Amino acid sequence: MSPHTVDMPQLNSSTSVYVLGVRVDRLSQRQALDRIDAIITQRRSCGNQLPCQQVVTVNPEFLMAAQRNTQFRCAINAAALVVADGMGIVWAAWYLRQPVPERVTGTDTLAELAQLCATKGYRLYLLGAAPGVAELAAQRLQQLAPRLQIAGTYAGSPALAEEEAIIERLRAAQADIVCVAYGAPAQDVWIYRNLTRLPVAIAMGVGGAFDFLSGRQRRAPRAMQRIGLEWLYRLYREPWRWRRMLVLPLCAVLVLLKGHKGLEC
Repeated sequence: MSPHTVDMPQLNSSTSVYVLGVRVDRLSQRQALDRIDAIITQRRSCGNQLPCQQVVTVNPEFLMAAQRNTQFRCAINAAALVVADGMGIVWAAWYLRQPVPERVTGTDTLAELAQLCATKGYRLYLLGAAPGVAELAAQRLQQLAPRLQIAGTYAGSPALAEEEAIIERLRAAQADIVCVAYGAPAQDVWIYRNLTRLPVAIAMGVGGAFDFLSGRQRRAPRAMQRIGLEWLYRLYREPWRWRRMLVLPLCAVLVLLKGHKGLEC
């Protein structure tokens, strides 16, 4: 058992699939949001004394990085919630005959999370991305959910030297949720390393979500998102990413060869 686990409602093992040894919860976006809501409600009912819980959005790049990064793999597998952010994950789960209901992207989930926060009065903190980007993302989220309470924004970094100052900012902000946009695996390892100290109910890595929400980066047309070709659109706009895209066919080959099997934490 991870030292960060607490007495929270646990997912049944049949609710998860392991792809190359990396856990993915077989939940829809709505079910994931309901679980986040339940965790925040339980923490508030206990006077905000329960430790923070981690949410991870897994894509094929995560899978491949987790094969060689033990701390990253353990952070994913010990998280309170792990959703399938990437059609490669959806396809892999289908191949393993344990399909997930749908793709649950970090960007789309953050927008829905803002609506949940606005409805329930939860306070949201945006941490990471380039200076000024989190502020623009916060403005966009408040347009989508006018009653949303933004507890604060800060670029910062995942450096060890900044951890204490960032935790103090979060404590002063009295946030319920912190969304961290340092990119993987840095954001997820940072959250995992600080779970026992983070003064929030939920910490979720969101990758490039702030860039998309702020307009700094453009997402693929909705039709391309639906058929799983968002990666192709991003490659078209950012051809320098071609080396990173090589993980997609490699990941597919490994799933075909190994399936559920992966390294232990």
